[in-house]
Amino acid sequence: MYILGISAHYHDSAAALIRDGEIIAAAQEERFTRKKGDSSFPHHSISFCLQEAGIGVQNLDHVVYYESSLKKFQRLLMSNLVFAPQGYTNFFQAMRSFLGWKLRIKSYIKSQLHYAKDVICIDHHLSHASAAFYPSPFQEAAILTLDGVGEWATTTIGYGKNNKVDLLYEMRFPHSIGLLYSAFTYYTGFKVNFGEYKLMGLAPYGEPKYRDVILDNLLDLKEDGSFQMNMDYFAYCTKPSMITEKFNQLFGGPPRQPESIITQKEMDIAKSVQVVLETIYLRLARTAKRMTGANKLCLAGGVALNCVANGKLLQEDMFEDIWIQPAAGDSGSALGCALNYWHAHLGNSRITDEKHDTQKGSYLGPGYSSSEIRTFLDKNEYPYEHYESAALAQKIAELLDSKKIIGLFHGRMEFGPRALGNRSIIGDPRDPEMQSKMNLKIKFRESFRPFAPSVLEERVSEFFEFPQTARSPYMLMVADVKKHLLTELTEEQKKLWGIDKLKIKRSEIPAITHVDNSARLQTVDPNTNPFYYQILKAFEARTECPLIINTSFNVRGEPIVCTFEDAYRCFMRTHIDYLVLEDCLLEKSQQKPLDNDSDWRKEFALD
Repeated sequence: MYILGISAHYHDSAAALIRDGEIIAAAQEERFTRKKGDSSFPHHSISFCLQEAGIGVQNLDHVVYYESSLKKFQRLLMSNLVFAPQGYTNFFQAMRSFLGWKLRIKSYIKSQLHYAKDVICIDHHLSHASAAFYPSPFQEAAILTLDGVGEWATTTIGYGKNNKVDLLYEMRFPHSIGLLYSAFTYYTGFKVNFGEYKLMGLAPYGEPKYRDVILDNLLDLKEDGSFQMNMDYFAYCTKPSMITEKFNQLFGGPPRQPESIITQKEMDIAKSVQVVLETIYLRLARTAKRMTGANKLCLAGGVALNCVANGKLLQEDMFEDIWIQPAAGDSGSALGCALNYWHAHLGNSRITDEKHDTQKGSYLGPGYSSSEIRTFLDKNEYPYEHYESAALAQKIAELLDSKKIIGLFHGRMEFGPRALGNRSIIGDPRDPEMQSKMNLKIKFRESFRPFAPSVLEERVSEFFEFPQTARSPYMLMVADVKKHLLTELTEEQKKLWGIDKLKIKRSEIPAITHVDNSARLQTVDPNTNPFYYQILKAFEARTECPLIINTSFNVRGEPIVCTFEDAYRCFMRTHIDYLVLEDCLLEKSQQKPLDNDSDWRKEFALD
């Protein structure tokens, strides 16, 4: 039985296909269209999923959509009544699309797919909760989902056991931890729904000076983690904006203009709202523990991508184990709604071992054969060398040791926002210049942004304050670097503030040590990604360092590369030194310049 799950029309559209409960394929639409966060109907993602399974639309037994448009329509109507007469312009704009096709979402999907059977709709947060629980290793778990808003729910606590997921509690719009964080994302000059991770990365440069301002004015926070927001400060119910003038006055002026200089104020605000988010996060987790009595926890929703909060939650030892959906945002709901229909509606059982998930490392996107790639390279006369797997891993380790930066394109593309070794840019974490070089000359992004380490799973606790029994295969946990690896700071260094903190070499692995001595971990095991593990082992044998830098294979403003053509263009447009395309290795100095690339090079000041 084939079930197709679809999420679309808000942001990060995606499709996922399961066969008899097994995840076959999943991908975000943005990877194919090259439009970051693409919200359009996921035609390309669906085509890929069907092609991966070798079937056509006529072979689909069920098609499931990730939310209820009728309930969302009801929320818009009720919200307008509450806030009237404010917000009429906002309301009428929203009504145009709803009265056009969104209320007829089932017939719309059928027409887009040329699909004859009925389309099923699953509630938004139930899709999130299902994406969190069903692929997890656990037979029983508490489930916490946190995002901006679905239909009405903004946060839910659920309980999963065997093949059932029940939602036990919800917080409702407009009171939302996701929208709270997005309001501060907007105020600090980053783009809502895209820049929240930048706000998280900026927080360690600041002090929580505004924590009490937030808690005293913006929120009425309860001990159980529930809260109400003071809507005098927030505009998203009535205007196409996040905040009101009263918000600006509270924090001493208007929002930072995008791309302008980031000041200490933005850093302190980022730290303050991060601390508030962590407080809410931990209280909600305790409530979930109390309500369900479960010893395991599953997380999903866009807020679950806040790996700093996840790390704090792990440190609390509140749960024996935690599993986070790697595509925690709306894209993952395409998978969640399909799995919910298979297990909860059709009554099919789950087999779990409490250790291994069924997400397949989240390597669920397109992959390409060596012959396809060599045909592409030969046709275009791009020079390359061919290697066997073990020899290529050794060569990569040698290049990393000589401070070269490598674009790694190998195996199937990752599902979710993190590159996990198959669509990655990798480098040497011991090089104190590597973070700046990769940010400014490879990624073309803000200098304050940290990089993550990929580390051999069996050695993670030697380098980080992270339990030996814990895992972070999806780069969704933050942990501190071990104290014996840290560099003792001088009195002058201790006095540095803001971006000046970047000047300090903080540890023996400085390129992945953030200014608060933390790192966002990806633990790598030999079964999930054998080739990536092989690279790490080769680098360890050569340098006695069992970790490397891993950042996503893209530049600022672009999605992660999907095809080998995408990878080659990104390689040629940046200061990446070498490119791995499956078993082929390309050296930048041997390549001829790309044709008709002057506009792109001008945009990123490459000339």
